[in-house]
Amino acid sequence: MLTYEDCLGLCELDEDEIRAIAEHENLPELAALELGQYLLQSDDGVLRIKTMILEDIERAEKTGHAEHALKLKLTLKHFVDTHPLNPANR
Repeated sequence: MLTYEDCLGLCELDEDEIRAIAEHENLPELAALELGQYLLQSDDGVLRIKTMILEDIERAEKTGHAEHALKLKLTLKHFVDTHPLNPANR
């Protein structure tokens, strides 16, 4: 049986990126990991994940969670830096 840590080791996302997807989609982290990995394999997946994180940032800022918004901004920066298929990096 594979553990979450096993799946994380096979995934192209880090834990913060997976947490952002889980937050956005209201999913358990393992399901968010699966969704994120699936999206990375699709044509528009990188853009979709980036949009999820941006929407999470916006929600955190609107609800007064500045520290969480900052953590999400760092997550977004890491995501953009590590996924060269991102349109912003072309």
